Amino acid sequence: MEINLTNKKILVTGGAGFIGSNLCEELLKRNNLVVCLDNFATGKRENITPLLENKNFTFIEGDIRNLEDCLLATKGVEYVLHQAALGSVPRSIKDPITSNEVNVGGFLNMLVACRDNNVKRFVFAASSSTYGDSEALPKVEEVIGKPLSPYAVTKYINELYADVFSKTYGLETIGLRYFNVFGRKQDPNGAYAAVIPKFVSQLMNLESPTVNGDGNYSRDFTYIDNVIQANLLSLVADKKAVNTVYNVAYGDRNTLNDLLRYLKEFLSEYNSKIKEVEVIHGPNRLGDIPHSHASVDKAKNLLNYNPQFSLQKGLKAAVDWYWKNL
Repeated sequence: MEINLTNKKILVTGGAGFIGSNLCEELLKRNNLVVCLDNFATGKRENITPLLENKNFTFIEGDIRNLEDCLLATKGVEYVLHQAALGSVPRSIKDPITSNEVNVGGFLNMLVACRDNNVKRFVFAASSSTYGDSEALPKVEEVIGKPLSPYAVTKYINELYADVFSKTYGLETIGLRYFNVFGRKQDPNGAYAAVIPKFVSQLMNLESPTVNGDGNYSRDFTYIDNVIQANLLSLVADKKAVNTVYNVAYGDRNTLNDLLRYLKEFLSEYNSKIKEVEVIHGPNRLGDIPHSHASVDKAKNLLNYNPQFSLQKGLKAAVDWYWKNL
C-alpha cells in the first residue's frame, strides 16, 4: 500500500479492539507515534501486549465517556482515528442507554477534546447501519433511510455531530461507513460475536452454526486490510475530500449461504470433517436489514481507495489466522 504516512502523532481510540489494534500495528510499522485509548469494555489486552514494548506506542487506559480521559489522550495529537464504540445491533436493542452513552456521549467528548487540543483531523468509524430501511442497492452515501436499531441511531447522530463540528469549529472530519468488517483478531466468543469468527469457531469445533433466517440475506463483507487502507488514506487525503462520509467495503455482496459454503471449503483444507457439518436455520434477527451492498465509487474517486481483498481472498487469510491462533 503506497501511502506516505510517517512521523505523525496519531490517537487510536478503541485501540485494543479488533479494528483499532490492527490500525495501531500498521501505524507503528510506518514509524508513527501512536497513542491508544481503551477501557477494555470490548477490546482485549492481548491485542496490544506485543505493542507495549515499542517506544513509539503509548497506552492510556481510559473511557471516552470521561472528557478528562479524552483531553489527556488528544494532547499533542495531530490526527485521531476514532474506533471506540459499543457495536452490535442486538446489544443496543437490549441496552440502548449504555450504547447511547458510549456511542453518542463518548463521541461528543472526543469531538470537544479534538477541538480544544487543536487536532487537525478526526476520522471516525461510521456504520452501514445508517442506511436503515432504505431498500436502494447499491448503497450510495447520499441516500439513507430511517434507522432500524438504537445502534444505527447512535451512528447516524455521530455523522450529524461531525458535520456540525466541521462547520462550526473548522475541525476536519471524515466518517467511514464500515460494512461487515472481518479478519484477524476479531473475537469469536461472547454474546455479541460477529458472524464470521463465530461461524469459523463453530466449524473448527465441528459444531453446527445457526444462520438467521433462510440464509439468503446478503452482506458486503469487508476484510480488515481494506478498512486499514481507507483509514490511512483518510489521514493523508487533501482538503477537498474532508467533512463528508464514505462507504468502506469491497463493493460486492454475498449471502450468508455463500459465506458458509466458502468457510466450509477453506476450513476443510485443515480438517476434511468440516465439510460434513450441518447448518441450522433459525429465525431472522430483530433490527437486521435484508441486503447490504456498497457503492465505493465516492471513496475511489476522492480518497483513491482501492480495496484489494474480496470476500474469498479475505476469508482465506482470516481462516489461516484463526486456525493458527484459536
